Amino acid sequence: MLSAIAAAAAGLAFLCRRGLVGPRVVRLALGWGLAANELIWWVYRYSHEGVHRTNLPLQLCDVTVWLSVVACLTLRAWAVEFTYFAGIAGAGMALLTPDLWSPWPSYPAIYFFLTHGGMVVACVVLSFGRAAPPLRTAAPACAFAVLVAYALALGAFNAILGTNYMYLCAKPRSLSLLNWLGPWPVYLGGAAAIGVALFWLLWLPVRWANR
Repeated sequence: MLSAIAAAAAGLAFLCRRGLVGPRVVRLALGWGLAANELIWWVYRYSHEGVHRTNLPLQLCDVTVWLSVVACLTLRAWAVEFTYFAGIAGAGMALLTPDLWSPWPSYPAIYFFLTHGGMVVACVVLSFGRAAPPLRTAAPACAFAVLVAYALALGAFNAILGTNYMYLCAKPRSLSLLNWLGPWPVYLGGAAAIGVALFWLLWLPVRWANR
């Protein structure tokens, strides 16, 4: 599954960059596809679970996927920049250490890989397939500042309602990178440091591609 996602991202970016496929057609297809996938999922989930404080679409990937839709459909610079850094770093980590509700090939597992894989593909096509304008020099810092601001707001929400969005209050049940970063709240600082490093590493190929 990971190989298929990587191949789709690289292949579509290559085809768009060489003009063999229209970048506009690809980004619009990805944007509408991601939106449809999300709407179907939340209808399915709420029809089975109902709506309550612990299943709101507030996880980082929930927000990022909709910003990916905005980026694909509108090419807004702020949306393209945030989804590139937060989308690849966040969705990429989720794909490497998936916190699945049910085993493959159940629908929740299929949705998980479609959403996170779709975000990665969209970000790569936008940034390396010349489907969007080049990212600005200040993009990494701006994207990380937005991420920190959202985490702080979500932390306050967690404290008030006793939830654990973005795993700010406890580590996920499945094995993840957070398991090696110490207890709460120490792992939050480690996660932030890794986030800075990932954003910087993601910026390097963008600088090369822009040149």
